[in-house]
Amino acid sequence: MESQVNPSFRDSTCTEDWEHALISGNGRQGALCYGSPAGLRFTLAHEDLFQPVTEPLPAPATAAALPRLRELLATGRFGDAARAVCDLAVQEHPGYAETRWIDPLIGAGTITFIPDRPGDGYSRGTDFTTGVVRQEWSGVVADAVVSRSADVLAVRITGTGGTVRIAPVDGVPESPVAFTVDHCGEDLVLTGRFGGDLWPGAPDGWTVAVRVRRTPESVLIVARVAPGLRTPAEALAALPGGGFEDLLKEHAEIHRDLFERVSLDLGGIRAQHLFDAGRYAIISSTGARPPTLQGVWSGTWSPPWRSGWTIDGNLQAALLAVHPTGVPELMPPLFDLLDSLREDFRENARRLYGLPGLYAPAHLGTHGRQNHFGPIWCLTFWTAGAAWLARLYLEHWQHTGDRAFLADRALPFLREVAEFQLGFAEIVDGRARFSPSYSPENDPGRGRAQASVDATMDVQAVSGLLRGLLAITETLGVSDPDEGRWRGLLAALPSYRINDAGELAEWIDPRFPDNHEHRHSSHLLPFLYGGDPAVDEDPALRAAAVRAVRSRLRWWLSEASDEMGYGLALLGVAAAHLGLGEEAYAALERISEAYWRPNRVPTHNRDHMFNVDLAGGLPALVVAMLLRSRDVAPDGMAHIDLLPALPSAWPTGSIRGLVARGPVTVDLTWSPGSFEAVLTSPTDRVVQVSHPGGRQLLRLSANSPHTVSFPQFTTPSVHL
Repeated sequence: MESQVNPSFRDSTCTEDWEHALISGNGRQGALCYGSPAGLRFTLAHEDLFQPVTEPLPAPATAAALPRLRELLATGRFGDAARAVCDLAVQEHPGYAETRWIDPLIGAGTITFIPDRPGDGYSRGTDFTTGVVRQEWSGVVADAVVSRSADVLAVRITGTGGTVRIAPVDGVPESPVAFTVDHCGEDLVLTGRFGGDLWPGAPDGWTVAVRVRRTPESVLIVARVAPGLRTPAEALAALPGGGFEDLLKEHAEIHRDLFERVSLDLGGIRAQHLFDAGRYAIISSTGARPPTLQGVWSGTWSPPWRSGWTIDGNLQAALLAVHPTGVPELMPPLFDLLDSLREDFRENARRLYGLPGLYAPAHLGTHGRQNHFGPIWCLTFWTAGAAWLARLYLEHWQHTGDRAFLADRALPFLREVAEFQLGFAEIVDGRARFSPSYSPENDPGRGRAQASVDATMDVQAVSGLLRGLLAITETLGVSDPDEGRWRGLLAALPSYRINDAGELAEWIDPRFPDNHEHRHSSHLLPFLYGGDPAVDEDPALRAAAVRAVRSRLRWWLSEASDEMGYGLALLGVAAAHLGLGEEAYAALERISEAYWRPNRVPTHNRDHMFNVDLAGGLPALVVAMLLRSRDVAPDGMAHIDLLPALPSAWPTGSIRGLVARGPVTVDLTWSPGSFEAVLTSPTDRVVQVSHPGGRQLLRLSANSPHTVSFPQFTTPSVHL
């Protein structure tokens, strides 16, 4: 019996533009499915297919200049400090005379099927539960899926015969690529060979093998992208046998299990549909590596920002819903990526600042070296990257309770990150100072250099790192020789600043004015996760954080903003964490209206640039409005808030399968005047539960569902 394909949406868009294609992917490989009855296109990409364009260089040796850089910053010569780094870099290597980027994620090739029966009445859709993309017209049906189990694109076309071709993606490569297409009967192999000035260790090319099989009822196309060169015979021999149903069945079981961990019902509104679309995109683009800026899809030689991993917010947004939507197995690919780049991080720390430990640059790709910076975008001054990544290790522990991961992977990474911060922070008169500093990617003077001192984000990231380390060692019952130093730096961290407008300031140093006309909200970092004890325990700071959210949201909701939709999602998550349901909903509405195309793939700017960061950010925002949880202390007590930012627009709804920090699985149902929640913990646990009806302490028995209900409540709101 054939598998049923039930598209989660349909539209009638015929397009030759890959950015408007429907998507299928298994994390390793991605297929963009598009075209028209005149010709179907399937553009393939692979998570490891980065074209070698820019040779990686050692990070600039600026460690000896650190006292001078700090003096320039202390005396207000911010631009001079940023330019000094650039000058030193060029003196060391002429390659730094121009901005250096990571290598681009490129398209591997496009398979085109020219049907014998073009016809009309074209429609298309994607089945989120299986990953099958369907295109059809006049009795012709083309189903395509990228199999997780077989690691191939499989396309079955019924109702017509046709011709199969393959070619490179459109456009001109940034450096030379030589192509051949071998015909082995009806089978095809495209080979791309990288040319130009390649350096030791650079990849040599790739192949796309395409098998074509015909029956009286259908045409079956099976294809695989393989980085590295091989003969056409080798490439074709590696393709699996079996028909479309065989290839689909095992894949669909794996994909469906991931996708159906969570189900949201808001009455079928657009937010519900985009919640599903976003989760589908992240699941489909997580393989041995986490999603790049474009997931695992590319139809170009020059993707924006090279489509690597940008860690000053993009990658974190893409992964923000992974844990609370119950798919923690999508996170280890990030940790594997960081492990592969660890030596580069160590070398960055040594060369930039003369310190041990880890320094992670904002842009990661085939290497982790700090190569991308300039006199305005002074990214060598951003030292919080590894500390932010450390938070994702803590998130994995908090949402899985995996003690082996905590001991074997989280603790070693956090220790090395802390080693850098212990050496970098200057403690003068008992107060830690972070100089240089940088608050991504904001300009505090609107025209002045972005170089700064004491960005609030630095303090937040280091505070979270040190508190996390102390919690880990206490949980594991181990001691560390640096524990006294961790506590000393934690005690020396400066207090947050409230600016003249009563807002949580983005820079603790008062020389830097807040600039709310900006896509990032880096000083709200803790409110993307478990919160910040400093804010939780201080009503004045909490009120200041609320005002900061509202001030930045006003710009986002104006016509002046037109960029980085995931930044609005992160701002909405922070609003929800602070209990601002209507503000979070306003962010969600703007995102839904402006940043999603009919193909159900989000864009970076309004209807501009295929980008999956928001595919993680929007589901995270929806979750944040319905569930909030704090970090679990070593005593194991969980703190869970139900419906913390429920907007008035959602009077009725339900969600199943959320995971709070603990971990505790939460199913929620609500309607006007009542709600019910079912909480399940894998271990015996005490949980403090807050909800619109009050607060209560629960004792959960392992794997035993516990129901919390309240017959009457009103939607909470915040007034300050």
